[in-house]
Amino acid sequence: MNLPTQANSSLRTEALKLGGAALFLAGIVFFVSNMSVEVTANHTFWIISAVIGGYMALNIGANDVANNVGPAVGSKAITLMGAICIAMVFESAGALLAGGEVVSTIKKGIIDPALINDTDTFIWLMLAALLAAALWLNIATFLGAPVSTTHSIVGGVLGAGIAAGGFGIANWPVFGKIAASWVISPLLGGIIAACFLYIIKRNITYKEDMLLSAKKVVPLLVAMMAWAFSTYLILKGLKKIWKVDFMMAGSIGLAIAVVIYFLVRPLISKAAEKLSNSKGSVNALFTIPLICAAAFLSFAHGANDVANAVGPLAAINDAITHGGIAKKAAIPIWIMLIGALGLSIGLALYGAKLIRTVGSEITELDKMRAFCVSMAAAITVIIASQLGLPVSSTHIAVGAIFGVGFLREYLKHSEEQRIASIKEHHEHLDPETTTDFLNRFQAADISTKSAMLKELKQQAKNSETEFTKKERKTLQKAYKEELVQRSHVYKIAAAWIITVPLSAILAAMLYFMIRGMLLP
Repeated sequence: MNLPTQANSSLRTEALKLGGAALFLAGIVFFVSNMSVEVTANHTFWIISAVIGGYMALNIGANDVANNVGPAVGSKAITLMGAICIAMVFESAGALLAGGEVVSTIKKGIIDPALINDTDTFIWLMLAALLAAALWLNIATFLGAPVSTTHSIVGGVLGAGIAAGGFGIANWPVFGKIAASWVISPLLGGIIAACFLYIIKRNITYKEDMLLSAKKVVPLLVAMMAWAFSTYLILKGLKKIWKVDFMMAGSIGLAIAVVIYFLVRPLISKAAEKLSNSKGSVNALFTIPLICAAAFLSFAHGANDVANAVGPLAAINDAITHGGIAKKAAIPIWIMLIGALGLSIGLALYGAKLIRTVGSEITELDKMRAFCVSMAAAITVIIASQLGLPVSSTHIAVGAIFGVGFLREYLKHSEEQRIASIKEHHEHLDPETTTDFLNRFQAADISTKSAMLKELKQQAKNSETEFTKKERKTLQKAYKEELVQRSHVYKIAAAWIITVPLSAILAAMLYFMIRGMLLP
């Protein structure tokens, strides 16, 4: 295919995507305009708000959902189309079945609505916040940067709130906690994911008989995943329809984990018997757990984060229909449908770009690494919720990917240093002896490797190294560039830092624009 033909095909694809999004928004206009609910005042404004809510839902689907299914796609546990289908079904199910009947009108309590006495001002504020967050998400998706939708709407509410009521309206201690999550979320996610990957490597892939080790360890890991996701779903995904404390949720999760362990142990043992003793075979044992993880994360995301799309819209609807400002607003089924459909359509039309970024462009993910990322996503949220720490699911997932990538860099670099040391000590021996030692070293488990290195250290210590210091630094840099793409690290970190302030500035500008157009 020549370049002009490729360009034309790309333009047609983008035009179809844009047409699909426009059709969804037009459908919202038609549906809301013909609803039987009577809204005498601000009827046009009510319709516009519904369209902007739909636009926000589209952008959440395009950007945020990638974190749930991206690792499974990147590890080739599931195809891109399969992941999109799973996410569409479970995101919608989570939103509609467990999204709740009421939502907080002021996300995270970032401003005090009691300081806004005029209903029209409140409506303009929420509309500006919603539109600003949606615009920033659209920009971030275009740039290929996964960002927090919660932080986007928090920034929007903060900026529009300050524009409407001054700096005193903001709850700065709450904002401080949210700002802290820029560091807490990725750091926790990265550490937990790296710990799980190291456990897998030390107890499975660093063993001589990987399959025998996998038969013992993988059922425990799957059971741990069952506990983590059961507890996570009960605490976060179902909290709006069934509220329980951590002890109850953890106990139920433990019971489920025990059942899962005894169910999967014989299945994994049987599957392992048909596989060869290789890392690729061990990876295959994580395929089904990864698919389940993608589905569970999507359900919890749809249930928990749909408020980012419909919360401000529900607040606007409540203010218009009831003529007042409330801290909690009911979510009519039509608003929840807009949120659920918008998430699914946004994912289907524009989600592929971010799924690829999260799944394969930051670092290479196999099924074991992707499993660690999914585990980190669930466990970090559980830990943070019990400690009262504000965390972002987006930052956790991406931080977990960074964590496994940087651990791989460290292990690769350490291995290279050990190999260089072995070559140094064998410099004066014949090449066959050196090769034989290296082959035995690379095939040995971690305890045997340690013993072999200790033996080497007792031998010749003053021989010159085969690699110069400069050559080792060059080799180290090459590994880092291969395993973690630094350009993505910098781009994503920059996007995280500017999300709240940029959304706030956009919201403030939009608030003044809306107020200027609507004031007599």
